[in-house]
Amino acid sequence: MGNFLSPRGGAASRLRALLAADGPLLVPGAYDALSARLVERAGFDAAYMTGFGATASLLGMPDVGLLSLAEMVDNAGRMARAIDVPLLSDADTGYGNAINVARTVQQFERAGVAAIHLEDQVAPKRCGHMAGKSVVPVDEMVEKVRAAVAARHDPDFVLIVRTDARAVEGLDAALERARAYRDAGADVLFVEAPESETEVAEVAAAFPDTPLLFNWVERGRTPMMTLERVAELGFALVLFPVATLFSATTGMQRYLAELRATGTPLGALDDAVSFDEFTDLVGLPEIREFERSVTAG
Repeated sequence: MGNFLSPRGGAASRLRALLAADGPLLVPGAYDALSARLVERAGFDAAYMTGFGATASLLGMPDVGLLSLAEMVDNAGRMARAIDVPLLSDADTGYGNAINVARTVQQFERAGVAAIHLEDQVAPKRCGHMAGKSVVPVDEMVEKVRAAVAARHDPDFVLIVRTDARAVEGLDAALERARAYRDAGADVLFVEAPESETEVAEVAAAFPDTPLLFNWVERGRTPMMTLERVAELGFALVLFPVATLFSATTGMQRYLAELRATGTPLGALDDAVSFDEFTDLVGLPEIREFERSVTAG
């Protein structure tokens, strides 16, 4: 769990080591500091700040490009400081042209984030599993990728580059774009929303020597494949971006329905954490220990 006084450094290099290990790195999504702590507490080696979840959490609105760079970095920074494992973050389209992308990379890096992904959608973007997307010309996105590579201070900072072209131009065009982004310096490629297991396999076959990301979205456009199959295809990284958000929403709906129907939440508390368990989870023992250390003399 993150130390509120002295968080660990070297998150980017630790993430690169994890990506180089055998088998895919499993990274659940989180949308605030609490959900990031829960991911770490569950034993995962990294967490992911989902733009979908951040927009829902901060604005109560859908992921259609409403959050600014400052809002995304602010949220990511809080999350990175709350945990000791590396944090990956959605960085949308980079919030402008190549010059803006350079600043975007530096802002996320200074916030303590270990990796970001940039996408080739036209701004304002949409969630990758929504209809109605548009993509920028490939040359424009190549410039953004080059700017991102040039802007990072830590060479281990991981640049994940995503193409949303499958839904707009077809899979072959998406693969061509991914090749151009790889050649421009992307560390990891993210071909968003292939629509069948056959298409997922085609993505994997096209990039046998490049780290690939598989986006496991519940009931999205990509089939929900087994981890064994994803690993067999050679994906280095698997995101589960919205599972925590959806499960938290289900839990709150159940609690509120019980409270509304009966006047108390008693019927919905069987598996709820206790007050003491929750305060332990959010770091009260560490703060008390710090209080004792500074008042002992």
